[in-house]
Formats: sequence, C-alpha cells, structure tokens
Amino acid sequence: VIMELIRNLAVEHGGLSLFSGVGERTREGNDLYGEMQDSGIIVITEGIVTRTTVLYPERFAARQSQVVLVFGQINETPGARMRVTYAALSMAEYFRDAFGQDVLIFVDNVFRFLQAGSEVSTLLGRIPSAVGYQPTLASEMASFQERYVATVKGSITSIQAIYVPADDLTDPAPVVIFGHLHAVTVLSRSLAAKGIYPAVDPFFSTSKLLNPSYLSQDHYCVATDVKQMLQRYEELQDVIAILGLEELSESDRTLVDRARKVERFLS
Repeated sequence: VIMELIRNLAVEHGGLSLFSGVGERTREGNDLYGEMQDSGIIVITEGIVTRTTVLYPERFAARQSQVVLVFGQINETPGARMRVTYAALSMAEYFRDAFGQDVLIFVDNVFRFLQAGSEVSTLLGRIPSAVGYQPTLASEMASFQERYVATVKGSITSIQAIYVPADDLTDPAPVVIFGHLHAVTVLSRSLAAKGIYPAVDPFFSTSKLLNPSYLSQDHYCVATDVKQMLQRYEELQDVIAILGLEELSESDRTLVDRARKVERFLS
C-alpha cells in the first residue's frame, strides 16, 4: 500500500513523499529502500548516496528521486528515535516552502515516537503520569501533529501507523493521537480471524468528513444505517451462538443476512 501511494503521488501528481521510520527494524528499512530502488522511486547515481545528496536536497530532487527515507532504528538511543520524526517533518516543510511541492509523509510508528519520549522523560528524572507515560505526553504530540498544515505554496498530508497497546483504544497514547487525526482506520483481530481482509473495524474507524456538511444527506444516512445494522448484528452474535439462527425473529434474520452481505462486500 505504501509503495502504491508513493508511486501514484510521484507519477500521477508530481508530488514528493517522505517515510519516517521510528523504531524500525534494520531489515525492514533495508527492504523498503530496496523496493524503492527497484520501482524507480529512488534513483541514485552510481548506486550510492553521497554527502551532497544529504546536504543539498535540490540536487537529490534533480536525480528524479521522489521519496526521502528517514530512519531512527530500534537499536538507536531514545533521543535519536524521538527526534527522527521532527527531522522528517522539517524536511517536508522545506520541500513544501522552498519548492512549492505537495508532500505526503508516512510515519511508522507514532506510538514508538511517544515511547521514545517516555524513555527520555525517565532519563531526565521526570515523574511519570498515567500508565507510566511522560507528563508531557499531550504537548509532545501537539508539537508534532500541529505542524501538518497547508500553505499557499503547498501542503503536507500525513498517513500514520499507530500501535495500540494490548488493543486498548482507551490507552492514553492512542487517545492523545486520535484527537489530532481527521480519519482513523482501526484494524480488528477478530475480523482477521474470520478471514475478512482488510480487517477494518467499522465501529471504531471514524472520519471527520462523515458529516452532512461535507456529504449528501443520502450518503450520510446510508453510512449511519449500515453502522447501526452491523452493531445490531454484533449484539445478536451470542444469541446465534447459543440458540441458533432459527430462534431469531423474522426481522432479525433478515438483518443478519444483510449484515453478512455487507461484511463480504467490505472485504
């Protein structure tokens, strides 16, 4: 998915992408780098990245490369892992303001960014807050998220991967992160266990654009009705498992049939 999005932005729209790997494994970073070269997204003269490439991004762009990779690997210090996200964001701002480009930035993983901040906070001797997170959790996330803005010269759009500890969406870290996002896609282990892919949870996945102010009334009503139908289907699961489908009323059996069709349609 990352490769497809980066390619479409580069080839179809002439945009630039950045990938910020926070706490990534060395192997994963190397694999991504190799895939980028194979697809022609990264073009390196004589197969090497020179010091000039790093110091003068305009020369890097002249070689037709359409992506910048920035990694703070999992074996590096918490300070390095924390700052790599800001470094990638500063590069995105540079390409937006200096070259007037629309920039797409991937961050994998935002939770690792907060985790690195927690380690730094511990080293500084700060008293932890809820669940052991740093007391500056909210302000650190705000200082990072609020820099994703559009100007008259260009825009920065971010797609962020978020690890949810123990699948607990009420954990302070995901709660703070979700508050800054325009749309959230939550993947469900239970849906994956059913063989439904992509395993997108329709109950916890949200979008601020799902609003009558942006959509037609019909679109909004259909989306709302589908979520209500799936919610009712979820409530009937225990009854079906214990008593069987035959014990449901005619209307509930019709609802279950429709809900299962919607599940298959969304997979």
